[in-house]
Amino acid sequence: MLFQTRPEWQVVAEALDGSEAVQKAEELKPDLILLDIGLPKLNGIEAARRIRQLSPNSQIVFLSGNNDGDVVRAALSTGALGYVHKADAQSELLPAVDAVSRGKQFVSGSLKGSEFTGKPIEKASRRHEVQFYSDDATFLDFFASSVAVALKAGDAAIVVATESHLDALALRLTTQGVDVYAASQQGTYVQLDVAKTLSTFMVNDMPDAARFFEVVGGLIETAAKATKREHPRVVACGECSPVLWAQGKPDAAIRSEQLWDNIGTVFKIDILCAYALSSFDGEEDEQVFQGICAEHSAVYSR
Repeated sequence: MLFQTRPEWQVVAEALDGSEAVQKAEELKPDLILLDIGLPKLNGIEAARRIRQLSPNSQIVFLSGNNDGDVVRAALSTGALGYVHKADAQSELLPAVDAVSRGKQFVSGSLKGSEFTGKPIEKASRRHEVQFYSDDATFLDFFASSVAVALKAGDAAIVVATESHLDALALRLTTQGVDVYAASQQGTYVQLDVAKTLSTFMVNDMPDAARFFEVVGGLIETAAKATKREHPRVVACGECSPVLWAQGKPDAAIRSEQLWDNIGTVFKIDILCAYALSSFDGEEDEQVFQGICAEHSAVYSR
């Protein structure tokens, strides 16, 4: 209805989810795209990243009910120029589209308590950490400490690991006073086999973003609801990327890290990853090692 007041603007298409938005952007190459963030199948931030590759001349304005600074920065880091908070849409959407159409950045006035222009995504409010471990004891210490804290606080934890690591972690948690069985029954402790989980979102040896967000986003939402808390926290500990790296798929491993980081920003969850130090051998693996480190807010090795 707002756009109808501006006859010089023509709405050429509408999309019901992120995947359809990417498809229509590639097909139509519109001048400007208005995107929400909480879209089905593929969230708006990931959709924007793909749109920027497929239709680089299309300007993007986000229209979202999310006013969290981390999410705003993540949205603008895709190359989008506009971010309008839905509460301000009546007065600010048309000015935002005007500004972005001219190549200017526009961020809702209610969000300008923080600077967003040219600044990297802040990661301090959440964790995406990696442990390079020399033995299984270190691996278990890294995951168990965060999972135990979460479960004892009434929050949720999701662990995606090999069967042997899942069994060992459950035993370690039990020795730390965590009722693993009760938490599993309640749905606040989710244990998933890494190979089976990867099979749900891998396509042609690469993680498919749409499937990833559908599968992992669903897991996070279900675990959060199981806590029955007003503001639940979720910690996710996983070996998806390490397993892909061990299988000789470095590009898939780094892409998986990027998708986990994106979903961590959207859902504000803590993410822990663990790689065996022995899986990196010599200078030929140095570039991949540095690439993995770059995707994390903190790096540990012992």
